[in-house]
Amino acid sequence: MTEIGASNLDFSIAVPGAENPGIRLSWAAVTDVGRRRAANEDSFIAAPPIFAIADGMGGHLAGDRASAAVVARLADARGADFLAPEAIERALELATDDIEIISDGSELGVGTTVTGAVLTLRHGEPYFAVFNIGDSRVYLYEGDALVQVTVDHSLVQQLVDTGVITRAQAHNHPEGNVITRAVGFQSQPTPDYWLLPVTTGMRLLICSDGLSGEIEDDGLAVHLAAGLPAKETADALVEAALEAGGRDNVTVLVIDVVDSGTTDQTRRSGDTAPVHNP
Repeated sequence: MTEIGASNLDFSIAVPGAENPGIRLSWAAVTDVGRRRAANEDSFIAAPPIFAIADGMGGHLAGDRASAAVVARLADARGADFLAPEAIERALELATDDIEIISDGSELGVGTTVTGAVLTLRHGEPYFAVFNIGDSRVYLYEGDALVQVTVDHSLVQQLVDTGVITRAQAHNHPEGNVITRAVGFQSQPTPDYWLLPVTTGMRLLICSDGLSGEIEDDGLAVHLAAGLPAKETADALVEAALEAGGRDNVTVLVIDVVDSGTTDQTRRSGDTAPVHNP
């Protein structure tokens, strides 16, 4: 388990060239080993402009080291208040090389999921570039509605997409831990991207499948809608996952946009479609 950054209740970021106070964020990161695992193979980074969770795979300490390699390379990519998504891709490529060294001699291979959001600029306006490889998730809670932004790279998701099973059936499917894309396992890291405009009142939930595998979307929405600060919300989500069984490591990042620095939200609305080459 590697933690880079920590919870922050009030953080301001200036937008280059903007005639406003900038963005104010509040966020919290919470992790727990769960009730059935001996070690925590999740890692996270909560350090602007990057917020991400990596869920390692490979057994023993290998999964821990794989997830740690990813968040360490993401941390190295920082250096500005806003980053182009290409910086994320380069960091994941370097992490893949690190994981190849870690996996030397492993018959099963070593890898990790990674999902998160990076602050970026698009036509001078601030956006979250959400990125994902694997089955950890990013959710958006905004306007009293919860939306899963990312799409799982998993066998179960493929079954849902083809209509073989329903989304409800997917929640406890026996093949729920089979993923189809990862960082590591001697493959090229290929993240998907979504662009979300930074708007006042939006709330992002980034989580490993230790949360989403225990709590269905309706349950997540209840906690996100309660109006508690980011830290209390993250604590409550982790506790709910543990009470539901805690079968896996649980890591949660909650990010609140306290102020986007502008009252004109309509001019950036609607630009939330997947973007694979931003």
